[in-house]
Formats: sequence, C-alpha cells, structure tokens
Amino acid sequence: MNVAAPTQLMWALIGLILTIGGTLLEAFIVGPPWNWGQQGLQVYSLGVTWQIGAVLLVSCLGGRHAAVISQIAYLLLGLTWFNVFTQGGGLDYIHRPSFGYLIGFIPGAWFCGLLAFRLPVRLEALALSSLVGLGAIHLTGMGYILLAHLLQWTKVGALPLLSTLATYSLYPLPGQLAILCAVAVLAFVLRHLMFY
Repeated sequence: MNVAAPTQLMWALIGLILTIGGTLLEAFIVGPPWNWGQQGLQVYSLGVTWQIGAVLLVSCLGGRHAAVISQIAYLLLGLTWFNVFTQGGGLDYIHRPSFGYLIGFIPGAWFCGLLAFRLPVRLEALALSSLVGLGAIHLTGMGYILLAHLLQWTKVGALPLLSTLATYSLYPLPGQLAILCAVAVLAFVLRHLMFY
C-alpha cells in the first residue's frame, strides 16, 4: 500500500515526537494479577525506555519512508546539541557506544516498515516486522562498537569489547522484546481501526 506524501510527513512528525518522548519514558510491566490481592499492584522496570518501541511503532503504522525520515530528523536534532538522546546530545555523542544503535534506528525503521506493509496485517506479521527492525538496530549498533574498537576511538575503544556488547545488546534485549510485543499488539489494533 502506498501512503500519500502528506500522510507520510504526518507520520514522520509523529515518529519524531514519539521517539523523543520515548527516550524520556522508562518502560514498566505490571506484576501478575493473582498477586494483586496479597501484594497490591506491583510495577517492575524493564530496564529500558520506550525509544525503540517508538521507532518500531511508527514503522508499523506509517511505513518505511515516514519512519526513516523521522529517525534521520531525530539523529540530526541530537547531533545539533538538542538534548534528545538519552544522555544529552551534540557531535561528541558519536564517540559513545550507544551511538551505533541510534544510527541503527534508520535501517531498523526501514526494514520494519517495509515488512509491515508487505505482509498481511496480522499480529504475527507485525511482530515479525518489529523483530526484524530490532535485529537491524542491534546489528548496526554491534557493528559500530566493533568498528570503534578496531579504530580505537577514545570513549568506545577504551572499553572491553565483550562487556560493551553485553551492556548495549544483551542486557536490554529482554525488555526490548517485551516492548516489541506491546508494539505489535498496539500496531495491530491501530491498523484495523484506521482501516489499512
């Protein structure tokens, strides 16, 4: 399905706003309902923010072009000293290990948006699209860390390689997979409500 240019720009703006907002919003999960009577409503942190969820959601709803535009705008805002990244912003951010994952938002958004509109609108197809997008984000981020270690960049190259990869890819993965499930369900409902 081809999305009209004004609609793509609208989704790109929504994606930019969601990504900035998602950077500031930590993800939580509620404890199981059978414990609510004994312990009350328990809330547990997933250890990640909704940032990647925003990238995947706009990809599933607006398509690959709108999602890529929103993520390029997000990177440009962050690199021009707007504090939209998790730890601020500015050109110096390219020396942080997490910057590769931010770059990965672009191919992640593209692949997720491509699959979300090529496959039938089913829950498992949207989950697969989001999983492929998340994989692209992680592959780009890990590639950036490996390249930084080969080139011995100051802030990235000085850290131990395996612990850096574990910190930025392995440890946040369970929380990101939980967010991915929420994104698939939300995208499925919204795509049916919007009739596309």
